[in-house]
Amino acid sequence: MDASGCMKSLLLAATQYRTAKTPPNAALLQRGLEVISGLKLTRLFASNQILPSECLSCLVELLDDANTNPSLTLSVVTLLSQLALDNETREALQDTYNLTSVLAGVVHRNSTNPSDPVVLQSIQLLQRLTYNVPVFCAGSNIDELISFLMHHVQSTEDEVTIPCLGLLANLCRHNLPVQTKIKSLNNVKSFYRTLISFLAHSSLTMVVFALSVLSSLTLNEEVGEKLFHARNIHQTFQLIFNIVVNGDGTLTRKYSVDLLMDLLKNPKVADYLTRYEHFTSCLGQVLDLLHGRDPDSSSKILELLLAFCSVIELRHTLRQAILEPSGLPVSGNTRFTTRSKTFEPSVALVHLSNQPLEGSEDCSVLALQLFKEIFEDVINTGNSTSAEHFVDLLLPVLIDHLQMPEQIVDELLVKKKCERMVKAINVLTMLCRDDILKMRASKVLTASQCVSLIEHQFTCSGIDTGFGTKVVDSKMCKLAADIILKTLDLMSRLKQDVPGMEVSFYKILQDQRLITPLAFALTSDHREQVQVGLGILFEAAPLPDFPATVLGESIAANNAYRQQETEHASKRIQMQSTVTNVTSVRCSSSCPSSDAFTTSNIQELIQKLHSGLEMKEPVTDMRISDIMDVYEQKLSALASKETRLQDLLEAKALALAQADRLMAQYRCQRAQAESEARTLAAMLKDAERKNEELNDLLKAQQVESERAQTDIEQLFQHNRRLQTVAEEHEILKKSSVDLLQRYETTERQYKDLQITYNSLNKQMEAMKKLNESLKQQNDRTAAQLVETEGHIKELQQQLQERDDKIATLQQKIKVLEEKLKTQQKEKTDMEQTIDILRKELSKTEQGRKELSIKASSLEVQKSQLEGRLEEKEALVKLQKEELNRHANMIAMIHSLSAGKLSTETVNLSL
Repeated sequence: MDASGCMKSLLLAATQYRTAKTPPNAALLQRGLEVISGLKLTRLFASNQILPSECLSCLVELLDDANTNPSLTLSVVTLLSQLALDNETREALQDTYNLTSVLAGVVHRNSTNPSDPVVLQSIQLLQRLTYNVPVFCAGSNIDELISFLMHHVQSTEDEVTIPCLGLLANLCRHNLPVQTKIKSLNNVKSFYRTLISFLAHSSLTMVVFALSVLSSLTLNEEVGEKLFHARNIHQTFQLIFNIVVNGDGTLTRKYSVDLLMDLLKNPKVADYLTRYEHFTSCLGQVLDLLHGRDPDSSSKILELLLAFCSVIELRHTLRQAILEPSGLPVSGNTRFTTRSKTFEPSVALVHLSNQPLEGSEDCSVLALQLFKEIFEDVINTGNSTSAEHFVDLLLPVLIDHLQMPEQIVDELLVKKKCERMVKAINVLTMLCRDDILKMRASKVLTASQCVSLIEHQFTCSGIDTGFGTKVVDSKMCKLAADIILKTLDLMSRLKQDVPGMEVSFYKILQDQRLITPLAFALTSDHREQVQVGLGILFEAAPLPDFPATVLGESIAANNAYRQQETEHASKRIQMQSTVTNVTSVRCSSSCPSSDAFTTSNIQELIQKLHSGLEMKEPVTDMRISDIMDVYEQKLSALASKETRLQDLLEAKALALAQADRLMAQYRCQRAQAESEARTLAAMLKDAERKNEELNDLLKAQQVESERAQTDIEQLFQHNRRLQTVAEEHEILKKSSVDLLQRYETTERQYKDLQITYNSLNKQMEAMKKLNESLKQQNDRTAAQLVETEGHIKELQQQLQERDDKIATLQQKIKVLEEKLKTQQKEKTDMEQTIDILRKELSKTEQGRKELSIKASSLEVQKSQLEGRLEEKEALVKLQKEELNRHANMIAMIHSLSAGKLSTETVNLSL
């Protein structure tokens, strides 16, 4: 069965159950709920189709009915929890169907039994619905819900305590009426004490929930001053950062990030955080969470980083941590002491900014917004050179964001893509505020890319279908207008640096289609959009072909439309004040009113267009050519307006055709219902006839029943006797069953013991064999030990002998060292004499070198054995003889040269 068939069967089963709450109808409805839950139609329920809206309304009505079966209530809550995973469906359940008040009623009705699974599931669903959503304190059952939550939080802890505390944190956050109601209660001080005791809880989720409630209720009061005082705030910061980094899951991390963001909104707490000495290391740990996390965690971390950017000092630190990660301390939970290049925060942010569109959380928008904050800090501090590498890494991603894929069909994905485009253009515009970064951006961005982006928004977004109508105020058209104007602002900044950019820029400024986004920007309530629109207007106004008259008409039409919207909104508020049951409102009932309102807008627009043709007073002194130019402009404007109105009429024709098809379907259903009604009328007549026959039978049976009453009394007495016998029989039966069970258990124990006895006998035999083998091995090892002991004694004797030899050798070595020292002294004396005689004895130079080489070899050989030392002594003797021969030769030379010196004096000098 397809999805529509399953939803129709669910609606039919719910109708039957509301008509007659019988077990078969309940089972049929239960089966329908299980089928819908198994199909996982989350995206279908997010649409505005009639059948899914009827199903949601039916489910809410079942919850609101106090007589609904508890098992059915649990199934409905489970199904709604599954559907609430989608953001749009969750918003519809909160806003359109008022599910919060209905679930509060469910909790209130079952508050006497908090352990009921319905209560736990309802509180968990309420926690998901109320996260980051304000809840009106005046809603039905909200006061009872708050009382139940506070009472249960202060009672004994169970599995419902943590969801109750989380729901209470949601209700108190940014909700002054709820905070005022809780503070006005008598037991608020004991409630504060309970929350403070939770700060020492072992569960980090409980801690962050309690701290969130305390910050919402007491941040600007005396209790909050004590709790978040300068003496305690650093411990609070450390606790929150520990929860962010080491949280129990995504839910705990979400609430801890929200808590820190709320605390940063307080100027005192923000100042304390700027002076927190461990903020840099904590920031490094937070940046490490960007790697390999789920999209929910990554988006919350990015929100926290953006909250840091709201404080100037923290933004400086964040910019240094992202652009200069080498100076940032590494977190303690990392394996290595240095960050890898792929795990730098800048690389992780670029990766997050380029996430696919199909993701549940749009981390890309948050990352791009963070880039804008970082570059703004870079430009304000004059550190553009530190961001050049990061800009080169980021620019290809930004250019990729500006290109719209053709295969995107889903409207939600197109909306996400347009939001990313806006953020990417904001980053590029911020880069153009610095000359260095502007040059790098101008190298990768071309004029054709900007022109194609604007043309795509003109043709595909429906921005030029008309002005002054409701289509201009739709979200897609707002995004398209924002993209067009911000792209033009970017082109105006780069028109002197990019080839062809200036020509394309002024060409687009003279395009008639620019009127709608420009008029929208000039009448917007956002300051940034008005400033961008004024900048474009100042650029375009001096141009000759700029349609200033059409722009004025468009601005007037937008203002008129806004005035009508405010009037209708006030009327709707007055009408809604009389409505008591919001859950019974169907989506189908709003369709005719919206159609009538749209047609009235079209008629008013046509009247304004016709009135624009009328001249207030005749102008006699105007030239004919000027009059013709004015009329040509009027005619061109009317032609464009006519085409746009024609498109609107075609759209309305398609809507009417669709309405005709729905009416035909309803006629078929009505014909089927009438045929079923006729068959039911025939069945009713048969039932009445059978009822008369049964009435006669009933009278006869009443007489028989009186006769049977006496028999029944006798049978009752006999039955009492039999009951006593049956009770005795049951007692005997139970005793016999107990004896049988004991017998069976003893028999099983006996068998087990017999098996263990056999296994132990086998083990004993094996141990005996093992013991004998171990005895034999012991005898062998004893003999081997005796032999080894004798061998050890011999070795010890040999070692003693060798020690004695070593001692004698050491003494000999000492004696030889002393001899070597004396020889070294003699060698130095010889070197001195040789230096004196070097000039005269050139022939003996070779001999001196040999002697020095031999003397150095003697120094190396001083650690050798005794035999080597004897050889050295022989060499020393030979050297002495050579020295004597050289001395004789020197004496002979002196005697020959001087004739006065004798050999004795030469020997003395040597």
